[in-house]
Amino acid sequence: MSVGLCSKIVRRFLYNAVPINKIACAQNEAHVPVMSKEVLEYLKPEDGQTIIDMTFGAGGHSKLILERAPNVKLITLDRDPLGYAYANELREKYPNNVIPLLGKFSELPALLGTNNIRQNTIDGILFDFGCSSMQFDTASRGFALSKNGPLDMRMDQNRCSDQVTAADVVNKAGENDLYRIFKVYGEEKQARKIARAIVETRHAFKRIETTKELADIVFACFDSAYKLDKIQRHSHPATKVFQALRIFVNDELNEINYGMIIAQRLLKIGGRMVTLTFHSLEDTIVKRHISGNISNDMANKIPLKFCSYQLTHDKAALDQIMESKWEQLHQHVITPKFEEIENNPRCRSAKLRAAIKTSN
Repeated sequence: MSVGLCSKIVRRFLYNAVPINKIACAQNEAHVPVMSKEVLEYLKPEDGQTIIDMTFGAGGHSKLILERAPNVKLITLDRDPLGYAYANELREKYPNNVIPLLGKFSELPALLGTNNIRQNTIDGILFDFGCSSMQFDTASRGFALSKNGPLDMRMDQNRCSDQVTAADVVNKAGENDLYRIFKVYGEEKQARKIARAIVETRHAFKRIETTKELADIVFACFDSAYKLDKIQRHSHPATKVFQALRIFVNDELNEINYGMIIAQRLLKIGGRMVTLTFHSLEDTIVKRHISGNISNDMANKIPLKFCSYQLTHDKAALDQIMESKWEQLHQHVITPKFEEIENNPRCRSAKLRAAIKTSN
C-alpha cells in the first residue's frame, strides 16, 4: 500500500476528518411513493381487477391503488419480512382485498400456486425496484451511507440463513472479485484502486464491519470529498460501491430479469405493467424485455439486433429476439417532474416505463 493512501486511511479511521452525514444526501425523508400520479395513470386500476404489487415496501403505491379501486384484488409481494408485516397490517384494513406474500420474484410462482392463482389471469403488475425508504432509514440494515451500522444489506434479513452479507463479501472476496463487483454492478471507474485498498486494509488493520469503515476506505481512494454522477450531481465517493454490494448480495439483476419473465406470463393479454427503476442496470433489463431484445429468457448484454454484419445467427433465434410481446404506452421514458424532486429528492433518478401485454 502506498504511503499516501495508507496515511489517508489511518487519518479517516482515527480523526473522522469528513463526517459521512455531511457529504451523503440526507436519508431522513418519510416514505413517499415515487411518481404516484403517473403510476395510477398507466396502471389504471379498476374494481374487480386482480393486481400484483411486486415490491410492496411500505405500501405507498398499494394504498393508492386501493383508494382508487376499493374492490380490487391486490396481491402484495415483498422479500423483506418488515414489508410483509406492513402488508399484513394493510390486509387488516382491507380483509377481502389484500393477499400478502413473503418472497422474492423467483419464489412467486410457488407462492401463487398455493393461492390458486394461474398464468394469464392478472390485470396489472407494478414493480418499484431498488431499496425502500424503510431499508435506507434503518442503520442496522447497513444500506445507507448516512447512517453508521453493520455491513449487512440483505433485503431478506435473516429469512434466508445461507445468504451472505456485505461484510462477508468485503472481507472474504479476492481483489479481482471485488474489482469485478464494483465495476459491473456499480460502474465504478476506480474499482481496481478501491478493491486493492479494501484487501490491503483488512490485512493491515482489521476486519471491515461497518458502513462507516467501508466508506472511509473508499473515501481515501479519491482526491475530493465528493464526485459528480452522470448528471453532474454531487455524491459521496462510496455511493457506487454501496450500490454494487447491495446488488450483488441480493442478486438483484437476476431477480429483476426473472420478475420480467414472470410478469409476461402472469398478465392476461391487454394487462398492464408499470416499472420504476433507479439506475441504468435496472432500466436496461426492463427496456430490453419490453423491446423483445432477449435471448433464452435473458436480457442481452449486447443487443444482437445491432451486432456486426460479419456475424451470422440462426434465423429462428433472431426472429425470437425481434419479436416483442409488449406495446410500450409512451414514446420516451418518463421521469419525475421538478416539483416532485424538490419535495422528494430520493425520486430524482427514477424512470417509469409502462407497457401492455400483446401476446402470450
